[in-house]
Amino acid sequence: MADKIIRIGTRDSELALWQAHTVQQQLHDLGYKTEIVAVKSQGDILLDKPLYELGITGIFTKTLDIAMLNGQVDIAVHSMKDVPTALPIGIVQAAVLERADVVDILAHKGGLTFLEQDAIIATGSLRRQAQWLNKYPNHTVVDLRGNVNTRLQKLTDNEWNGAVFAAAGLERLGFISDKMIKSPTFEGIGEALDWMIPAPAQGAMVVLAMADDAFILDALSQLNHIETEICTYIERQFLRTLEGGCTAPIGAIATYNETAETFDFTGVLLSIDGQQKLEIHKTVDVSQWKKLGYELAQELLAQGGTALMAEIKKSLQK
Repeated sequence: MADKIIRIGTRDSELALWQAHTVQQQLHDLGYKTEIVAVKSQGDILLDKPLYELGITGIFTKTLDIAMLNGQVDIAVHSMKDVPTALPIGIVQAAVLERADVVDILAHKGGLTFLEQDAIIATGSLRRQAQWLNKYPNHTVVDLRGNVNTRLQKLTDNEWNGAVFAAAGLERLGFISDKMIKSPTFEGIGEALDWMIPAPAQGAMVVLAMADDAFILDALSQLNHIETEICTYIERQFLRTLEGGCTAPIGAIATYNETAETFDFTGVLLSIDGQQKLEIHKTVDVSQWKKLGYELAQELLAQGGTALMAEIKKSLQK
């Protein structure tokens, strides 16, 4: 088995390939042989509709799931926030890498006077749309799809005031430094949106593998970052309990306080138009993390979340 080549499945976008090469390097450092197998997902091909209209769970992950189940690749590397909370039978979460920056970034061409005026902001995320409209109800939010470079190009080409990106993606591609964004398709400013609650597992990379492949599972276990694994578990448990899927306006962030030995959690659920917002905060002892996401989601559901989730699902089915 020492000569076994680990086939790393990935989407073929620049960011996805960066993530795959990062996993490849870490495996090489441990002495494993690898090769990268890039495939195009439906989420990368179908760019003319908002994600929630496509009605496919795990649109960015399904193609790689099939490739793994068919034996074409051994592992799949994903942005963890894109991965459905329920994995296909036979596939397991094998490693969560140390998390990058979790914040969202507003990319704009300079000057923020538009924040107090009528403005147009672009994002393909219902979570970002809802939180933006909650804070700036007079603004218009338009859909924005494609890889990072494509989205930045659209921001250059359109008369939009700004667009929202994950800081982790911009940083991994080397597009942002000291609030300055510079890519092949855009030059401008990046403002950290500290008030915006990130997507569950934002900034984290996950590696999936087949449940019965002991060699692969042992190799990947050496890449796992336990603190990130626990924090993302809490956030995804919150998401799963709310039954949100990847596209609902749900934000969640858990952080570990090493000094106090506690976990801090903030979760949010909004209506799609941002007019309704339910938020919950809690700090618990480190020993209480296993059911934290579930319990806080249940609290939120009892405080009006059940009715709000029903409204969201109804509107997404129209």
